[in-house]
Amino acid sequence: MRLVVEMTGHDEERLAALLRLLPPAPAGWVEAAQQLPAARTVIDSIVARAEADAAYRARVLSDLEAALEAEGHEASPSVVAALRIRLGNG
Repeated sequence: MRLVVEMTGHDEERLAALLRLLPPAPAGWVEAAQQLPAARTVIDSIVARAEADAAYRARVLSDLEAALEAEGHEASPSVVAALRIRLGNG
C-alpha cells in the first residue's frame, strides 16, 4: 500500500518558512556532498578491481587512503567512509 499526500500552496509556503528558520548546513556536510559525486567513479573503479582481484582487495582494505590517493583522489574522511561501505568493511 502506498500513501500519497498532496500539499496545497499554503503547506508549501509554511514548509519554506520553516526551512528558512534552520541554520545553514555545517561546512563539513557541504564539502562531503560536493566531493562524493566526483569520487563515485574512483570508488566504483576500486570496488570493481577489488571484486575481481583478491590480492588487490586485501591491499585496498589494509590502506583505503593509499588506494584512493593512488587513483588521484583525495582521501577525505567522507570518501574513505564511502569506499569502506562499498567494500563491505564499514
